[in-house]
Amino acid sequence: MLNIFSSISIIYFINIAMAVVVIFLERKDPTATLAWVLVLLIFPGFGFLLYLMLSQNFSRKKLFAMKIYTRKTFGDYIKVQQELFSSGKLVLNDKNAERFKDLIKMNLFFHGFSYTQNNDVTIYTDGQEKFYELFGLLEKAQHHIHIEYYIIKNDGLGNKLFEILKKKAAEGVEVRLLFDSVGGRHVPKEKIKEMTSSGVKVAVFFESRFPFFNFKINYRNHRKIVVIDGNTAFIGGFNIGDEYLGLNKKIGYWRDTHLKITGDAVIDLQTRFFLDWGHASKEEDLIFLPKYFPDSNNSGAVGIQIISSGPDTPDQTIKSSYVKMINSAKESILIQTPYFIPDASVFESIKIAAMSGVDVKIMIPCKPDHPFVYWATYWYCGGLLKYGVKVYTYEYGFLHAKTIVIDKVVSSAGTANFDMRSFKLNFESNALIYDQKISGNLYDIFMEDLNYSMELTRELYLERGVIIRMKESICRLLAPLL
Repeated sequence: MLNIFSSISIIYFINIAMAVVVIFLERKDPTATLAWVLVLLIFPGFGFLLYLMLSQNFSRKKLFAMKIYTRKTFGDYIKVQQELFSSGKLVLNDKNAERFKDLIKMNLFFHGFSYTQNNDVTIYTDGQEKFYELFGLLEKAQHHIHIEYYIIKNDGLGNKLFEILKKKAAEGVEVRLLFDSVGGRHVPKEKIKEMTSSGVKVAVFFESRFPFFNFKINYRNHRKIVVIDGNTAFIGGFNIGDEYLGLNKKIGYWRDTHLKITGDAVIDLQTRFFLDWGHASKEEDLIFLPKYFPDSNNSGAVGIQIISSGPDTPDQTIKSSYVKMINSAKESILIQTPYFIPDASVFESIKIAAMSGVDVKIMIPCKPDHPFVYWATYWYCGGLLKYGVKVYTYEYGFLHAKTIVIDKVVSSAGTANFDMRSFKLNFESNALIYDQKISGNLYDIFMEDLNYSMELTRELYLERGVIIRMKESICRLLAPLL
């Protein structure tokens, strides 16, 4: 009996020592540090294994080098835009978006994201429509197909994509397929060999050298980008899998938001793809080749900035854009997200906007696909109700859209959720849209979704049961780790 107590005492002593190491050596957000200490104390031994897997910082030297490498290639292009902006010669097509020039300036000067305004945008909210259009354009590709998804499933939709890619490669089209090691874990190696033998180039982002164990599992490439022949691109929330067509009976209808873009913004999505592809495949010299960047004769008038963020960047660029947009709102803020776990700066921005009389509406799913994340989302939404924020749960199926619309004038759609994981840990990309028509369309889509939603009033929220309150309390403590 004494030996058992001695062993337990040794384990707890080691665990406390580990917690002390985390406190003094961790250089992250103090809230994340405290969350890890909680995990270490509640789960002795196992908690430290989780910490080693999920909290280690990978070397950023190579990824930062890629950004320097890119700036050398496109530095003159960005510099010309900066000079036009500084001289006042950069005139926005949409006069209503003029008051958001400071948002363009922040992303252009400090983050190096170009601003283009000869674009056309098509919005898709239904998986059947999106993939019908995407697969149709893939079939018509003449020169190259570049595909990057977080999740690719080995199911009906996934295999249809694989067959198209093999066919196009056999026709002589350059085909590159990139997916995340976590999101694409169900793609069999035999399938990859089958594609590569047919001429498709395949790369896995942060692929582990060790079977069943990945030290970089916490850093996920959450981007969904497709570029076809350098003149058409897709970005948004849909991944590749049957559930995104609404074929998963447990989840039901899948409500998402995806964009098809033509115009010079495709250059930025192509560049983003090549940065990720170069890191994963080591094929890093492609970004210099003009054949992948044909001149655009597009006559559209939509202003777009493609912005990206990830753990390889010193600033949380997408979060900064969200905060700037929220602080600029005068009339309305509409947010759709499956996961709402904001940090203090985002939470305070939304709270202050609502208290200032801005009409703030947030729409989240009515059902969880990740229980811990869902109950943390519920807690944060509940905390905003008393400030006048209106919260709605989408009841028709699963809401996976990641959009924000400000005053019907400026909007964002892409891959980033309103959560700390998207702000700090995931590699994400969004399209900032400076156009009243497209932003108005996204506004109207939100309003249509209200017909399939239920308002979570403060009265309803306060009536929740003890079990739900316990789930929320636990999950909000772990929020920085989710």
